[in-house]
Amino acid sequence: MSLGSRLGIAFMRVIAPLPLPLVRGFGALLGRVLHTIALPRRRVVDTNLAVCFPEKSEAERRRIARETFVYVAQSWLDRSWLWHAPEKVVAGRLKVVGAAQEIREIADGDEPMILFAPHFYGLDAAATALTMHTARPSATIYTTQRDPMVDEWIREGRTRFGNVAALNRVDGIKPVLGGLRKGGLLYLLPDMDFGRDQTIFVPFYGVQAATVPSLSRFARLGKAKVVPVVAKLTAGGYEIEVRPAWQNFPTDDVEADTALMNQRLQGYIDTMPSQYYWVHRRFKTRPEGAPPIY
Repeated sequence: MSLGSRLGIAFMRVIAPLPLPLVRGFGALLGRVLHTIALPRRRVVDTNLAVCFPEKSEAERRRIARETFVYVAQSWLDRSWLWHAPEKVVAGRLKVVGAAQEIREIADGDEPMILFAPHFYGLDAAATALTMHTARPSATIYTTQRDPMVDEWIREGRTRFGNVAALNRVDGIKPVLGGLRKGGLLYLLPDMDFGRDQTIFVPFYGVQAATVPSLSRFARLGKAKVVPVVAKLTAGGYEIEVRPAWQNFPTDDVEADTALMNQRLQGYIDTMPSQYYWVHRRFKTRPEGAPPIY
């Protein structure tokens, strides 16, 4: 464990009690600095936006890029109070809205349910908001961090409230399906490129993108309902929108299901493009013979 990690976690504990406008103001400043100095990551963001939004002007894409770096920094610093502030403070900054029936089922139901949680910057806030108000067992899948201290800190933060299991990606599908079949919740973030071996190619903004097909497979094998959850960073904290469950999903066609997932995700992104995780190299794995994008 590094001194930097120790100091970073200590810093997050120190700023946890600060007023939210102060934390957000510091995040805005940090985000602007990162947009200026983090050139390799800025090139990734600029490339993603050019590929996905060719119809937007260059000035509009630059604005989205600047905003996305601010949201990156603000949402990261928000983990200070999400994971360390008193429960009353956390609950007061998280507002759950949307489909009333699905919200009730998340809290009190006993049928298997997958919460499709795309990579908006508020994804940790959404998980916290939903798990702190349900006694249902729930699970999330995570990738181990290189630094054991950071890994433990993140895992503890994500399992702080409720009955939450943090499952390691390398553990496979058995614990995932076991939880679903017992009537649990699965908080799933499948809109990523994890390399050729774990993905299939389906369109994302008109470009063939390597996409994890786990939403369709887990829903079918776990006989689970799929409910989208879209998290939005707001001035007062976060607004977590629970959308109606998808009908006629999954089907027997995993590729068609995964393409539909990306299509619906585009609709969510279009409402707030600055808050999507464009810092990820979404198109790093390319179809055979296709030129690299980055």
